[in-house]
Amino acid sequence: MSAVRLGLGGPAIDHPGSTAAALLQVRGLSKRFTLPRDTLFGPRPELAAVDDISFDLAAGETLAVVGESGCGKSTVGNLVLNLLSPSGGSIRFDGEDLAAADDARWRERRRDLQLIFQDSRSALDPRLTIDCQVAEGLEIHGVATAADRAAMAAAMLEAVGLGGDLARRYPHELSGGQQQRAVIARALVLEPKLVVCDEPVAALDVSVQAQVVNLLRDLQRNFGLAYLFISHDLSLVRHVADRVAVMYLGRFVEVAECEALFAAPAHPYARALIGAVPAARSRHGRRVPPLRLEGEPPSPLNPPSGCALNPRCPFATDLCRSDRPALRRLADGRSVACHHAEALPGAVVGPDIQPARAVS
Repeated sequence: MSAVRLGLGGPAIDHPGSTAAALLQVRGLSKRFTLPRDTLFGPRPELAAVDDISFDLAAGETLAVVGESGCGKSTVGNLVLNLLSPSGGSIRFDGEDLAAADDARWRERRRDLQLIFQDSRSALDPRLTIDCQVAEGLEIHGVATAADRAAMAAAMLEAVGLGGDLARRYPHELSGGQQQRAVIARALVLEPKLVVCDEPVAALDVSVQAQVVNLLRDLQRNFGLAYLFISHDLSLVRHVADRVAVMYLGRFVEVAECEALFAAPAHPYARALIGAVPAARSRHGRRVPPLRLEGEPPSPLNPPSGCALNPRCPFATDLCRSDRPALRRLADGRSVACHHAEALPGAVVGPDIQPARAVS
């Protein structure tokens, strides 16, 4: 393989106003989908899948985006990769405003931004052998000669454990874990700087998940990759992420270092998520007790006023029902979108004041 382009840089800063160097800088990103009319002449409803999110991602770092199904996690990844056009906000990659890039420029940048699909079986072409599919991206981008492309593909397949005869097999001749390794090899053979991992092991058995996750971590160390890791599996995220962004109804409600989040989440929704994971509780001596949220998540077509969690949150006040909290930085460096984060029972950040009044 050719020399891998290793990214350098310090830890990313999640504050929206950060000016520190980062590989990826997202500011005020939004995506709204216009849906069909409910009636013949009525207005077309609008769904806010992603609503005003900002974050940084440094080279060699893993930022995990977690939340319930339908909260907008995958939409964030698709927006970063330009698979969807944003409704608002900006995305800067390696200092370049990607929103202003035309199709020709995006074709060049595709080498630097790659996607690992969730469903490896659907992502692979059943008519081509694995080595041909891995080399195909190199051919599309005009990299090297045919012989060199074959050598680069073979080297990458060897790196993911699919060397020798396995490289010349068709997808149906491989196991699920081997297919996912092939998808990873195809994404990494172009030597990207950023990889979006969209539920990359969700369809695999638990034992195979561990193998693929360890492979992703090894490849990150070897190649200096940045991962945007999208998952609903908190037990998995606990082992792979440097920082975690908790997402609820299209917005980030807490962004924190992984260890800090799992030890003491500050946002009520993050508390509920982490408190529901037995492994996370036992690891930290059950310092994150379960928090019960009432009811079901509201429809993104008709979100509640104020804080989106207020109908379900046991700590909600009138302020929560009227004013939507901004994502703000707390004293320990994490960012939280909660009016009362410092005052909640058991809060580890902020002054020792009375907790917010609970909903009756």
